[in-house]
Amino acid sequence: MASAFLAARVIENKQWAENLFSVRLEVELQPFKAGQFVRVQLQIDGEAMAKPYSLVNSPEQDIAEVFYNIVPDGPMSNGLAALKPNDTIEISQPAAGFFVLDELPDTKNLWMFATGTGLGPYLSILQQNEVWDKFDKLVLVHAVSYANNLAYQEMISGFSESSQFCYVPIVSREDSTGALKGRIPALISDGQLEAAANLKIEPETTHIMLCGNQNMIADARSVLAEKGLRKHLRRKPGHITTEQYF
Repeated sequence: MASAFLAARVIENKQWAENLFSVRLEVELQPFKAGQFVRVQLQIDGEAMAKPYSLVNSPEQDIAEVFYNIVPDGPMSNGLAALKPNDTIEISQPAAGFFVLDELPDTKNLWMFATGTGLGPYLSILQQNEVWDKFDKLVLVHAVSYANNLAYQEMISGFSESSQFCYVPIVSREDSTGALKGRIPALISDGQLEAAANLKIEPETTHIMLCGNQNMIADARSVLAEKGLRKHLRRKPGHITTEQYF
């Protein structure tokens, strides 16, 4: 199905930290799967500019929400940050992408690793009953540079009411109470992540989703390979599904 851009009205452009925002949009979304993305289009200096962003909202909601960070000198992200309520932009329809539950194999436990705004698709997925029915344990790992970038805490607290769910925040550039310190690959390698979640990462029981920084994804895959986990493909089932953000 060919995609088309639809007008979307800004409801709220929330600032979480100096560099971190989420924009909520009123738009008639076509049916989509949690974990998929849309392309957001702005007019910048008279020219259309578009970039893909994962949807944070669940498929049942009648709004679109995307989570983004400001890139220094980035015309797209700075254009988004300047949006005010009732401004109009465009988003592509239908949503696209394969970072969805349908593409995951059956296993016991799901680990969801994110850096920065890579958290977005997991929030959409975790709002679906399907993921809670499919896996015994759900572990959300969110790695950021500074503690004030640990966004969506109220929503995550709601998930944490279930004993089926474990949230592990990681802050790399400062000490933060309740958070691990370091990088995801090193914390997998030295066992700190498994200890924090009280859950083993092993091929027989585990599927891994990696979303965010390309260096994290590459390094995490190398460390996970040492544990016997390999990339998941339709033609060759494995243990690791990835979505590269930047």
